[in-house]
Amino acid sequence: MDTAVKTYDVRTHGCQMNVHDSERLSGLLETAGYVELASLPEGQRPDTADVVVFNTCAVRENAANKLYGNLGQLRPAKQKNPDMQIAVGGCLAQKDRSTIVSRAPWVDVVFGTHNIGSLPALLDRARHNKAAEVEILESLEVFPSTLPTRRDSAYSAWVSISVGCNNTCTFCIVPSLRGKEKDRRPGEILAEIEALVAQGVVEITLLGQNVNTYGVEFGDRLAFGKLLRACGEVEGLERVRFTSPHPAAFTDDVITAMAETPNVMPSLHMPLQSGSDKVLKDMRRSYRSSKFLRIIDAVREQIPEAAITTDIIVGFPGETEEDFQGTLDVVRASRFSSAFTFQYSIRPGTPAADMDHQVPKKVVQERFDRLIAVQEEVSWAENRTLEGRQVEVLVAPGEGRKDAETNRMSGRARDNRLVHFAVPEGAEVPRPGDMVTVEVTYGAPHHLVADSGVQGGPYAVRRTRGGDAWEALQDRPGSGRPAVSLGLPGVGQPPAPTISTAPCAVP
Repeated sequence: MDTAVKTYDVRTHGCQMNVHDSERLSGLLETAGYVELASLPEGQRPDTADVVVFNTCAVRENAANKLYGNLGQLRPAKQKNPDMQIAVGGCLAQKDRSTIVSRAPWVDVVFGTHNIGSLPALLDRARHNKAAEVEILESLEVFPSTLPTRRDSAYSAWVSISVGCNNTCTFCIVPSLRGKEKDRRPGEILAEIEALVAQGVVEITLLGQNVNTYGVEFGDRLAFGKLLRACGEVEGLERVRFTSPHPAAFTDDVITAMAETPNVMPSLHMPLQSGSDKVLKDMRRSYRSSKFLRIIDAVREQIPEAAITTDIIVGFPGETEEDFQGTLDVVRASRFSSAFTFQYSIRPGTPAADMDHQVPKKVVQERFDRLIAVQEEVSWAENRTLEGRQVEVLVAPGEGRKDAETNRMSGRARDNRLVHFAVPEGAEVPRPGDMVTVEVTYGAPHHLVADSGVQGGPYAVRRTRGGDAWEALQDRPGSGRPAVSLGLPGVGQPPAPTISTAPCAVP
């Protein structure tokens, strides 16, 4: 590379795992000497970065169309500047492999979900050989947390506890792309959390394709609950979240750990997918609606204030009107605070793609619209019950699209609901990463409004180390993201098969 500044631009599609992987890709590129395009002042910023990386998703039907559309838009820039490099990684790259280069021959690098650490070397090889480099590993060799990371937030962080999935849901292509579950050692996870807290992080989210099966590799089915309790012993860590669990493996010890560990937040994402037992069987979800509802009841018994969210697929092959009514019944009974709803789409390579009785698009759309209407009714009713209640909000930058118009700030309550709050004239203005206590004045369908501060009610700011960490970045040139942090060791079966039952112990 010459002495001129080389820039990069990582574009992310898909789930939280991809978001966290993109933080690692950014860390790798910065370690290799690249500078984030968005960090340069607008007057000094080129139209297109020297390296553009697409971190792709393969879950939705239009994922490939979106990728090739984006690649097509970059082709003129590549023709204008042949030294520019384009890389495609993530689940779609793992799935389509050399097809990407044949359809878009101006792509320089294709890499998979198991070898994101190879990106800088692949870029160098492609540049030297003047030919596309395609490298797809079939299984994970090095856990991604060993890689350098450029986090998006100063006060909040993702922490991977496992990668891959051992389930065989017929609609899902992820297990074939991410591989079998691989678990990190508990001590390594806690060491990473402690390192993040030392950098000013006050909130962490534990990540896994199926977090509550954590421990399967080393034979401890109670490992996830123990890990939650251990997180409660990390001094300075104020909020712990996790995503996503699977109802089939969700056990009472996890609910009790959530209830008894003060910094584990009262929020739970529990994917339903369908309320029909027949559809759940066809999906190979290995639980039924009655078990799902028992989990919801058990959570609310121990954590009455918990906000529960879910995923739902409408129009799975063979779904009848009766099946769909079963989904609506479970939605009403579960009182989800919100739901991520999807219309079923065929994913080549999944068993469901070859099933008979695909539901017509018109029918799927009509059911989808009815589901949205029911869930909005439930969400709104649940949010209205919070009016008059005090909530503690972790302030975030830019959560509310209309904050500038309404003179409000935004953040997340402990139960992860989005809260827009007013700052009284002359009062202390919180920083992102600080905590604010306010009273809910209105529950809208998708958020809470807390104008108590300007109505003579509660308004209190608690400055935190997370706010300090955010503030420390504001005078630093660049995008305001934290500096690159080094990776932590490793992956593999731990020498001892258990995490200590003492919450504060670290193997």
